[in-house]
Amino acid sequence: MATTPARPGIDDDQLRLMSKVARMYHERGLRQAQIAADLHISQSRISRLLRQAVEVGIVRTTVTLPSGVHTDLEEALARRYGLADVVVVDADGASGDVIPALGAAAAAYLSETLATGDVVGISSWSASLLATTERMRPKNGATVEVVAQLVGGIGDPRVQMSANRLLDRFSTVTGARPVFMPTPGLVGDAAARRALLADASVAPALEAWDRLSVALVGIGSLAPSPLLRRSGNAVDAAQQDELRTLGAVGDVCLRFFDERGRLVASELDEHVLGVTPDQLRRVPRRIGVAGGEEKVGAVHAALVGDWVNILVTDLETARRLEAGP
Repeated sequence: MATTPARPGIDDDQLRLMSKVARMYHERGLRQAQIAADLHISQSRISRLLRQAVEVGIVRTTVTLPSGVHTDLEEALARRYGLADVVVVDADGASGDVIPALGAAAAAYLSETLATGDVVGISSWSASLLATTERMRPKNGATVEVVAQLVGGIGDPRVQMSANRLLDRFSTVTGARPVFMPTPGLVGDAAARRALLADASVAPALEAWDRLSVALVGIGSLAPSPLLRRSGNAVDAAQQDELRTLGAVGDVCLRFFDERGRLVASELDEHVLGVTPDQLRRVPRRIGVAGGEEKVGAVHAALVGDWVNILVTDLETARRLEAGP
């Protein structure tokens, strides 16, 4: 509570009454009806006095963020990178592994923001997204229409169940119809890619990619994640060397980009069975879930390149992103 000098048109008696009403309401916690009865004035005048107390500076509102809430940093990142939304989660105590915290934060965000009729695309080989779907819970109300894999979901049988479980779990908790991409994410040559894209079994996924309202993606660094590597869909050492020479620092759905977020054109593009960069960038809500020290450069590039417009990340990564590369 603070007082200010009188302003033109407001005399000392009015200021005293405003201050008295403000103290009764804000400091003593009395309801407006009780204040009106105690002071023998109308409740409508009490409401007007409280509003005037704010206008002249007698009452000033201060928001104190509770521990573990970082809306100030979220807003700073959104302004810096032109993002629609940011979620920052404190991953302290995660023994260097930010994935569980990211998964919990992304699951909570999706619970609040998914809408009836959404068509969602989800990348297949992401430990962060697997953690997200495992933390999601069924919710009454909004029902997602479709959830489709954004990258081929066939891989090493010992690991493929992760990609299938991701889509199955998401569809179960949201009521969505699952649409699988029944191909590998990477194939041996361009001819094999063309043949698979012409197959009738992939038509539902291709159709869904043109109708996406939400894309849920991981952000990869140049070195493939353990999950992607085990799946058999990772770029090999020679391809990594080529991409590194071309300046690649990260990828979204196996589409690689440089430190400024520009698509890196390479022979690898003719081997990828997944959503195209143009299709992805047309999606209104592109949610990237990524964090950790090894991902900072890739996440920064994904933001400046407009690959995602909503970010879920950990506190340390957010601080480094806010400070700049």
